[in-house]
Amino acid sequence: MTRKITFLGGAGTVTGSKYLLSSGGRRILVDCGLFQGLKQLRLRNWAKFPVPPGSIDAVILTHAHLDHSGYLPALVRDGFKGPVYASHGTQEVCGIILPDSGMLQERDAEFANKHRFSKHSPALPLYTADDADKSLKHIDPIPFDRRREIGPDIAITLRRGGHILGASIVEVDFEGRKLVFSGDLGQFGDPMMVDPTLIEHADYLVVESTYGNRKHDSLDPEAVLLRIIKDTTERGGTIVVPAFAVGRAQTLLFHLNRLRKAGKLGQVPVFLDSPMATDATDLLTAHPEDHRLTAEECRAAFSIARIVRNPTESKALTADPMPKIIISASGMATGGRVLHHIKHYVVDPNSTILFAGFQAAGTRGAAMLAGAESIKIHGSYFPVKAHVENLSMLSAHADADGIMRWLKGFRRAPVLTFVTHGEPTASDALRHRIEEELGWRCVVPDHMQRATLD
Repeated sequence: MTRKITFLGGAGTVTGSKYLLSSGGRRILVDCGLFQGLKQLRLRNWAKFPVPPGSIDAVILTHAHLDHSGYLPALVRDGFKGPVYASHGTQEVCGIILPDSGMLQERDAEFANKHRFSKHSPALPLYTADDADKSLKHIDPIPFDRRREIGPDIAITLRRGGHILGASIVEVDFEGRKLVFSGDLGQFGDPMMVDPTLIEHADYLVVESTYGNRKHDSLDPEAVLLRIIKDTTERGGTIVVPAFAVGRAQTLLFHLNRLRKAGKLGQVPVFLDSPMATDATDLLTAHPEDHRLTAEECRAAFSIARIVRNPTESKALTADPMPKIIISASGMATGGRVLHHIKHYVVDPNSTILFAGFQAAGTRGAAMLAGAESIKIHGSYFPVKAHVENLSMLSAHADADGIMRWLKGFRRAPVLTFVTHGEPTASDALRHRIEEELGWRCVVPDHMQRATLD
């Protein structure tokens, strides 16, 4: 039997992570992510899955972000019947993220049909909230650092990745070969999240390269955040922060609370307008093993925000002219309540749209940070007159130096390292650096490329 890996996603892009292991008719899928960003990538979500979903024996999730888990409802709906292995934290975060994704897709389709701006008649969701609920029943949680047999001569072990709650580095013992999937690696020394676990051995390694060609800004995030808040509120403007509901929203609240406790923030109100982020904040408190904060520190940090409970409150918040900070999902401004806030404030030269991390190509976030003069939301164009800034140092991803630090934990070189989950320039830059500094054999796989694991 010949072991193979096929890159069904996450190759040449930071989204759509899907890695298919196969041998002798058995198939294991590591990650099951949505493609996001550029239209030609998003169209892949609607294409027929490369193999019959019912032929896949099991799915393993590194973590719950949609670019790693968001296709799971469609996979189950289309015939996948096996178990989905993930950490307990990932199971709980998926329980928030996936139904929310289905609900938003239903709402977006309904909104598009109502206002007739879709090219499809009728516009349809990729999947529904009900599809998402059904997919959650397949998740079988396993503890960190405990080997789990999932089939004849196949076992998995999850190690902490430090990226978000429940994030895992996945070790797969696959018919006599050890494969390691980095998932998304967190930053070493992050004030909230634990460091990524160092791994000593892999025959084959699949490593992310989101920031493979960049280093995070070394500026103090609280100093930069305070400067932006002061400048904006003194102009009478509002700060709108598109933030990933799991991880980034909580990190922002943590820093804002520290600024307020230090007497630097004043009384500018902070609003958390994301039901999913609110639920995720509660989960962080319930899983102290995945981060550095005590339950008391969590409650104190997250109490700074006023919770926006429903769409009516959200609309009233947008209409209120007082200077304020609004944290709302999604982090790349691809959907969710934040779009309604952006539509209102992006045309205001006194306000600021503040991003807090990586923005994938083809997203509104990437466009605004690149200096777009206008952005399209719900079928209409809005001029970008607001200030646009980015707290790149708050990224939940390790930068190039952080990835290299993690790689140096291996005691010997893998037979082959696959560099994935990055824009082409980032992946190739990391490949070059690994070859030059570590002397390892590396490749940057193409989408749908298949490789033999000897």
